Amino acid sequence: MRHRKLGRQFSRNTSHRRAMFRALTANLVLHERIETTDAKAKELRRVAERLISKARRLGATAYTPWEKLSEAERARRLAAKRNISQFLQRFGVIETKEKSEKVDLVEKVLGDLAKRYENRAGGYTRIIKLGRRRGDAAEMCLIELVDRPDAETSAPVEAPAEASAAAAVEG
Repeated sequence: MRHRKLGRQFSRNTSHRRAMFRALTANLVLHERIETTDAKAKELRRVAERLISKARRLGATAYTPWEKLSEAERARRLAAKRNISQFLQRFGVIETKEKSEKVDLVEKVLGDLAKRYENRAGGYTRIIKLGRRRGDAAEMCLIELVDRPDAETSAPVEAPAEASAAAAVEG
């Protein structure tokens, strides 16, 4: 029986699994869109949405400047920040051809993501299936944060079945 054994094991021990999800969550927060296997994306969704919910529950305290907070609000924000920092690594680096930019991931969750999803009850991520990986035929998918500011500039990912159905309707 598998009572009280929620979650996939991925044939890894606890510390390896935790490290894997810490890295995946950091990359998801940093880039807001990553490609991974279907099973990892489904487990990553649970982890990432819990972190964003912790920040979102603070309300405006999460993204208000520190100087404008009362002592009680500062204590709540500091506790949430420490709680998020226990799992999420502090800094990530975005590298482009010209430069590399260091991003504070905890502040991004508390500031940017908490403000972006303040009116959303849940469902901060979206999983888009991509098909099978060439090497081992693992189901691959794209996991991304919804309502991304740069989502309008990128082309939408459309499934082949939807494209052929749309063409049949038009023609």
